[in-house]
Amino acid sequence: MRSEDTPFVGGPLDGRVLPVLLGHTGHPPKVYEVPVPDERGGAPTVLVYHRVQAGTTRRLGLHKGWKYVYDPEGRRPERGLKWPWTKRPRPGADA
Repeated sequence: MRSEDTPFVGGPLDGRVLPVLLGHTGHPPKVYEVPVPDERGGAPTVLVYHRVQAGTTRRLGLHKGWKYVYDPEGRRPERGLKWPWTKRPRPGADA
């Protein structure tokens, strides 16, 4: 599989450039999780980074690559398919 050197912004990996495996479409994953083992042998802490566009060219606005931005809350996006005929449940609504 191919990999791409991708910069990380924010968090403990700030400023590092790590090789990230590319998927079938040639893009790195949307969410990159880094498990950090606990010193006492407990459950590992998971650092969550989200993929964002690194920039665009001036003249044509072409894509320049990807970078990962740290999410301190560790939120994962909702999984699953987003069909056009389905609606998201409203927050606070009883199901």
